[in-house]
Parts: sequence; C-alpha cells; structure tokens
Amino acid sequence: MTRQVERDWPDLAGRIEDGRHILPVRVYFEDTDFSGFVYHTSYLRWCERGRSDFLRLLGVHHSDLISTGEDTVSAAFVVRRLEIDYLRPARIDEVLEIVTECADAGRAHLLLAQDIRRGETLLCRVSVKVVLVSLAGKPQRLPEAIVARLKQ
Repeated sequence: MTRQVERDWPDLAGRIEDGRHILPVRVYFEDTDFSGFVYHTSYLRWCERGRSDFLRLLGVHHSDLISTGEDTVSAAFVVRRLEIDYLRPARIDEVLEIVTECADAGRAHLLLAQDIRRGETLLCRVSVKVVLVSLAGKPQRLPEAIVARLKQ
C-alpha cells in the first residue's frame, strides 16, 4: 500500500492521543484457541502492530530504516526484552484497543509500555524494549528525529 493510500485510510494505523497510540483490533476466529479465548500469541502480534503503527504515525517507516542511503546504514528494530502479564481473557468478536506509549528512549533503544483493553477493562499489559541495530546486528544510535517525535 502506498503512503498516499495510507493517508486516505487514517484509521488503518490507529491514532495518537495525548502521546499514546491507540490501535483498535477485532478478535477473529483465527485469534482464538479451542476454548474460544484469545490464544496467547495473538496478543504479541497485536502489540507488534501497535508498535509499528505508533512509529509509522510518528513518521518512522521500517522500510525507510532498512533502505540504504548516502549517509545512512540499513537498520531495523529488534526486540531485546519483553514482559507480558495476561490479566483477563478476550473472546471472539470483541473489539479491543492496543494502547502504546514510549516509557523511555535511550541512545539505541526504546522502552514501550503497551496495554490491551476492552473498553475500560485491562486485559493484558506488555513492556517491550526494542533496539535499533544494523543489519549486521550492531546497535545503532536512534536518529534524533525519532527521539524528537517521541517527545512531542
């Protein structure tokens, strides 16, 4: 999908309110296990989408990080640490919100706090540390533009 088409569908990437990114998701059959509850790894996929769309709305596109330029090194964010607390189950057809905010920005990492909610009910809480690394695996300093956007 081109960036122009993305602008035509602003809800596709969620929205940013008060520095927090909010991504709505619906629970589909594929997200559940035999019990009808959401399978534990579905929460991780939704959080990844929340993190990616949060950065996208801040103007940080993964495809731009990977592409090489005259003065840039190809880079990507990788998960270094992830903590997850499953508090309450979600079920098929429910509409949830993935709420993402930056808890800390270091020289080469972001610490993101993510909540998955059903209305006012907190279902899952995630803390994830992502590190920007070159494609060779070497940590890279976060571009000042990224840090500045996170502090807006």
